Order: sequence, then C-alpha cells, then structure tokens
Amino acid sequence: MANSSLNRPIAAAQPTKPAATPGFQWGKWLLVGFVFAYLALILLVPALNVFAQALKGGLPAMVDTFSSRTFINAVKLTVIATAITVPLNTVFGLCAAIAIANKTFPGRSLLISIIDLPFSISPVVAGLMLVLLFGSRGWFGPLLDETGIKVIFALPGIVMATIFVTMPFIAREVLPALEEMGTEQEEAAATLGATPWQTFWRVTLPSIRWSLLYGLILCNARAMGEFGAVAVVSGNIAGKTQTLPLFIEEAHIQYDTQSAYTAALLLACLAVVTLVLKYVLERSAGIQHRGH
Repeated sequence: MANSSLNRPIAAAQPTKPAATPGFQWGKWLLVGFVFAYLALILLVPALNVFAQALKGGLPAMVDTFSSRTFINAVKLTVIATAITVPLNTVFGLCAAIAIANKTFPGRSLLISIIDLPFSISPVVAGLMLVLLFGSRGWFGPLLDETGIKVIFALPGIVMATIFVTMPFIAREVLPALEEMGTEQEEAAATLGATPWQTFWRVTLPSIRWSLLYGLILCNARAMGEFGAVAVVSGNIAGKTQTLPLFIEEAHIQYDTQSAYTAALLLACLAVVTLVLKYVLERSAGIQHRGH
C-alpha cells in the first residue's frame, strides 16, 4: 500500500526572519528618539516659539503689522522678485536638463558641477560677486552708469541674486526624471512624425510633471525666503529695496519684536504650505508609479 504522505505536495521552505535581539531594539528606539529630540530642539521648538510670540500681542498687533506701508512694500517686492525668478529658472532648468539627460559629451560632468555651484557658494559671497560685477566700481559699473541702468540697490540686483541661489533646484529635480524615462518614448514619437515641440508637450512634459512641480515648489520657497545674497545687493532700504526676510531682520534689530515675529509667522505659514504641497506631490507621484 503506497504511503499517502508521498502524494502530498512538499511545502516550500519558508525563510525565517531572525529574531531581533533586545539590544538591537533598544538601539533602534534610541536612534529614533535622538532624531526626534534633535528635530524638536533645532526645528520644532523655534517654529512653535515664532507662532507663540506672533500671537502674543493679539490680533490688533498683527493687523497693525500687516497694514504698515513698510511691510506691504516688503511683501510686494518679495512677490515681484519671486514671480520673475521662478519662470526664468523654470525655462533654464528644463533646457539644461533636456540638454544633459541621456547624452554623453565632453564637459558633461563639468556642466553639471557648474549648475550645482550655487549649492556650495555662500549666498553672501554670491551677492558680493554681483556687486563686484555690477556695482558702481565693478566691471560693468561705468557702462551701467552711462546708460542710466541701476542694478545694485535696485530690483534687477535683487532678482539676479535670487536667480543665482535658486538656479539648480528645477534642473536637479527634472534631470533624474529624464534619465529614468530614457529616450525610447521620444524616439517612438519622432518615428511617428511628431515634431520636437509636439514630443515635448505630449511625451516629455507629462512624464516629468511631478518632478517639475516639486522643483517649482522648492524654487519658490527658497526665492521667497532668501536673505544673504539679497541683503548684499539690495542695501536693505526700507520701503524700496527691503524684502520680507530683510524686513524681519530690520524689525528685530530695532527691537520691534511684534512686527518681526508677525512677518516671520507669514513666512512660516508659507513654509508649511510648501511642506503640504511637497507631501501631496510625493504621494501622487508614488501612487502613479505603483499604478504603472
């Protein structure tokens, strides 16, 4: 009589996970606790203090700050500089990423390093470089004086400084997406008779839209909060060349803590909005990736 056990399917050996030792568990929780404590000390507590100090004076004090002419001019200048900077850097970032992605040419690594240069240069040094170029005693200073064009201590200098410090964000976000996409879809579109412009709008742009939006959010946040480079080239003239971060610094120096904290609260709220948009984009991109 045949053994019935021979007819049974042999169960595949299931890998067993090694049991975590108590020492490993303690080490993991200690690391997690250290991360939370570090973030609380460096980020959360200062941020909560800004909110508390801004609300300490009550709604009338906040309304006084928001209605002051100096504050309104600072907000307007910040918005104008950002509105000019982000589109220009978007065009540059897309052109740079498309020119570099999936291509091999002499100097490619050097070009990427140059694009990343603003990440490693101090914003104060970047502002000083612009002063040495476009200031009254700079290389182009005499020519600008003759033509009546003012760059330093004016809006053009603020915009140039903001463009410099935010230049890499979009290019560095879009470039990995283009590298991952490859060239097969674009080559197929060209084979079917699509023009380069049609290929960009219908093939390339939909594939990199999440990375592009992510780069736009980061670029916008950095442009609105830039301080160092703008402080050097603007002269920090209240009501004329004073952006919102410079307004906060000036109010703090003048011991107008209520105005400083109220303006800082506005920037903090913009940062929160940026984080929320970042989370939504990352979640949407993750859902789309799993769907494919």
